[in-house]
Amino acid sequence: MQVNGKKKGKSWGKKLNAWLHLWLGLVSGIIVLVVSITGCIFVFQKEISEWVHHDMYFVQPQKTAILPLSVLQEKAQAALGKETPVRNLIAFKEPNRAWEFMAYAPGDENALTIFGSVKHYKAAFVNPYNGEITAVHDFKKDFFVIIKYLHWSLLLNTKYGQPIVGWATFIFVVLLITGLILWWPKKWTKKTREQSFRIKWSGNFKRVNYDLHNVLGFYSMLLALIIAMTGMVWAFKWFQTTVYVVASRSVTPPKRVTATSDTLALPLATGNPLDIAFTTMAKEQPKAKRYSVFYGQPTKASPIFMSAYKSKETYYDRDDYQFDKYTGKLLVRQTPKDKNAGEKIIGMNYDIHVGAIAGLPGKILAFFASLICASLPVTGFLVWWNKGKKDKKKKNAVQVAERERAAVLTA
Repeated sequence: MQVNGKKKGKSWGKKLNAWLHLWLGLVSGIIVLVVSITGCIFVFQKEISEWVHHDMYFVQPQKTAILPLSVLQEKAQAALGKETPVRNLIAFKEPNRAWEFMAYAPGDENALTIFGSVKHYKAAFVNPYNGEITAVHDFKKDFFVIIKYLHWSLLLNTKYGQPIVGWATFIFVVLLITGLILWWPKKWTKKTREQSFRIKWSGNFKRVNYDLHNVLGFYSMLLALIIAMTGMVWAFKWFQTTVYVVASRSVTPPKRVTATSDTLALPLATGNPLDIAFTTMAKEQPKAKRYSVFYGQPTKASPIFMSAYKSKETYYDRDDYQFDKYTGKLLVRQTPKDKNAGEKIIGMNYDIHVGAIAGLPGKILAFFASLICASLPVTGFLVWWNKGKKDKKKKNAVQVAERERAAVLTA
């Protein structure tokens, strides 16, 4: 379009949008690349870890009954040592799985890196039929745990690294929106549709790179937004609160029900409280795929927390229990029906983030979406770099032409 014989330039809004997309991308690019590629790697950590460490995670099924949980815990604690007390455990319904007893303790809260902020993070894997230790594993040195910490906080202490990752993720959301505005064709013609939805593989490197950034960015946008925004739920309390309020349609925070153990209860003569509590939960949840036990804060009145998960991998669909640590008496039971929509969506956050909520297809989609997200800073940088080289080349050509013209005029 021309006005008074001059071609009309871009509006200030479009110029601002392009400026924001360029400079926000350059500022956050390296962090987005690291967070995306580590997220991509972490998606299938369960499958890869179980394949690599098969003898650690799996046992030979037996026809005999499993040993009491308290006995298995004693054997696990002996393998870990008194200096690393068991904090939580995972028991599986699958007959070929070793049970996992975890020992975790925080380190220096002011340490610069995540390694200094974690004192120890170990697990003893126990055969539930005979109590044999299949392995004692130091997760602080585990490949996928390091990848997780790199994704979580760039290997920095959470209080230092999480805000950096969080704001880079927030900027990435802005980039997705500004990128969509840049992608949107002025007119929907056959040519613009082909340019917007197809990669021209027959083009030169610059064209293919531009299409990879432009087209793949569009196709992955919805999944990229979901992954980024679920990440922001952990990074920002205000964002988590916003999600909760929108989902629950209420500003009233959820009630946190924490029972207390009876410190005056007489010692039991009929069985171990841990075994009584675990048996109670297992009988109530015969269809559960796995169970977890968490001891909470080591106070005299703290209860034993247990959960029964309906899935082999996801965490959101579960029933939560609290038992008296001295008697094994059931104190509290909470099911998904007891939670409002806000609590449910926050509880689903991890499963949505890694794609596990949709099973294997969801994890595959999360993998490729993360891979594309990792590629966007690279292809975007190359678009900017090639454009700069083109502009410089054009400027040099104009300067040469002006010098030649001046030479002819003065001859």
